[in-house]
Amino acid sequence: MRISKEPEERRNEILDTAEMLFFTKGYAKTTVNDMLQAIGIAKGTLYYYFKSKEEVMDAVVLRFIDEGVEAAKQIATNNELTVHEKMFQIIMAQKPDTDRKGHLIEQFHQPENAQIHQKSLAQTILKLTPVLTEVIEQGIKEKLFQTPYPKESMELLLVASQFLFDEGIFNWKSEEIIQKIQAFIYNMEIILGAEKGSFSYVVKLIQQPPKVEGE
Repeated sequence: MRISKEPEERRNEILDTAEMLFFTKGYAKTTVNDMLQAIGIAKGTLYYYFKSKEEVMDAVVLRFIDEGVEAAKQIATNNELTVHEKMFQIIMAQKPDTDRKGHLIEQFHQPENAQIHQKSLAQTILKLTPVLTEVIEQGIKEKLFQTPYPKESMELLLVASQFLFDEGIFNWKSEEIIQKIQAFIYNMEIILGAEKGSFSYVVKLIQQPPKVEGE
């Protein structure tokens, strides 16, 4: 007997299954029938929630990105934090903090998942820019930054950081990474009109191993 599930529960079940298939078989090799068989639903049920496999992929990527963005929003609206504390915590909130997230990012870097990887980078930039722009605008009011282009400055910095420090795109040596992080900090302070040395904490962008689930 087919079990009836609530719409949100069914939608998440589809996304959980699709996520597993995309990152084990690869997006290109995963078919709609693979998803149907793994979940045990009819094609009509899948298409009730998603019009195509690409739409399913978009939802998988957005769900992953939204977790980090939601954390960033909570940090940005915390009036007890200084501007630099907000910047630091938002940066750290985007890093993988569980095995699952670490595995997802690792799979983004597989050649067969290049399309998912590209979408994840673009969506991260689009969704984080407004959140970080609010923090930069607060910094401008507090005389910490001097830039007439807070939004465009953050877009530029996010694009640079997302691509330059992406291990799936570049395979920098450790000494090259250190040099590039120092150069990034230097240019970040110039672009935002910040005091020299005020963004030294961005060195934390160096990858750290993800936490194990439950820690």
